[in-house]
Amino acid sequence: MTTATVSAPAGQRRRTRPEPEHRTVERRRIDGTVIDVVTLDPHIFGVVPNTAVLHQVITAQLAAARAGTQSTRTRAEVAGGGAKPFKQKGTGRARQGSIRSPQWSGGGIALGPKPRSYRQRTPKKMIRLALYSALSDRAAEGKVVVVDEWSFPAPRTKDAVAALAALELDGRVLVVLGPDDGIPDRSFANLSEVQTLQGTELNAYDILRSDWVVFTDATLPGETTPAPDAPAPARKARKAPARATAVAGTEPAVDAEAEAEADADADADADAVTGETPADSEQGES
Repeated sequence: MTTATVSAPAGQRRRTRPEPEHRTVERRRIDGTVIDVVTLDPHIFGVVPNTAVLHQVITAQLAAARAGTQSTRTRAEVAGGGAKPFKQKGTGRARQGSIRSPQWSGGGIALGPKPRSYRQRTPKKMIRLALYSALSDRAAEGKVVVVDEWSFPAPRTKDAVAALAALELDGRVLVVLGPDDGIPDRSFANLSEVQTLQGTELNAYDILRSDWVVFTDATLPGETTPAPDAPAPARKARKAPARATAVAGTEPAVDAEAEAEADADADADADAVTGETPADSEQGES
């Protein structure tokens, strides 16, 4: 008895991926004050983590970090053992040809490790998906912090500790720095629980082994937009130009200086059109 297999329509064969989530995070200064709230890039911080790709990429990353320099000697590389240890027959023992055989103490190693490369081929798309999955996992747990900049006047561990306390960061902290952040890099150097990393070296393994990931405005990946409910950042008030103000039921007040400037501009425009100069107009009147 045979059963016919019914294939699914072409539009239903591939599993539909859920839409990325829009997550927000407070943008703060190093003293802990909140500047505003920004929306993270949903395609980087809002995807569903792919655990299978994360496992494969991290395994390949750890394998590539292995030196692969271990080596053991075979029976051909061990010194000595050129002569036959005893005669072939008449001893009652098993026949032996060399004391450097693998079964002898001090002999060669059979099938031992040799120098090799443990590097695995990993496509770039998988590496990118693993990175986005790790960032999305930390963003979903609220473990992503954004600061405007690390405004340390000089390299001081005390300033770095104060900044971490103000931002309420504990445990393992991954600080993502830019190429010009030499002072904060030296400030965090003496803290064993803090790891500094350049933005171009960000990877899934270092993100997952850290409790917090701290970005600056310069190192935050993707495009960020202000949150819809967040208040607009305070700006410097500009001085408004002098204008005529009107009161209900009264004539508008006129600024004498503004009126004089307007008349002077109008006379200059008229002279430019007619081609006359103030000297010519005075001669015509005389």
